[in-house]
Amino acid sequence: MYSLGVLIVGDSGIGKSESALELIARGHRFISDDTVVVRRLSGGRLVGSPPELGRHFMEVRGLGIINIKAIFGRKAILERSSIDLVIALRQRSKRQSSDRLGLKAPQAHTILGVRLPQIGLHMAPGRNIATLIEVACQVHLLRIKGYHAPREMVGRLHCVLAESRSPGVR
Repeated sequence: MYSLGVLIVGDSGIGKSESALELIARGHRFISDDTVVVRRLSGGRLVGSPPELGRHFMEVRGLGIINIKAIFGRKAILERSSIDLVIALRQRSKRQSSDRLGLKAPQAHTILGVRLPQIGLHMAPGRNIATLIEVACQVHLLRIKGYHAPREMVGRLHCVLAESRSPGVR
């Protein structure tokens, strides 16, 4: 998505395949469902590809096994991709605290000794996970370029607070 190889992880039944299916319908490309063969290249780059047996197939609860290439065409398929970002889909726990502002650095997900940035998305009824995954990719790309929206917001807040504390300013 957006030049990033994205690995979507999460517990069984959480909605990974349905989210991936929506992303494919929006024009993003599919590599593999459930199992990804990951190789570490020299230089530490990771590449994912589908296992031969499951190539082009996805399991969707209620529909069973579907063939992505037969449904969406050749352009919906990639045979391999770098893995640049991990999106972790999680059930929201009432006890679990979250970084609602996005001030913390993304967590890391380690595969074959390579640390990858990981963005966690909490599942809840009514949330459009495919859209959130797309936005998470865009946020990641902006961070790579040096832009961090929460820092900008905090900077603006500091300016407003500083102005309100200045003598003669009302």
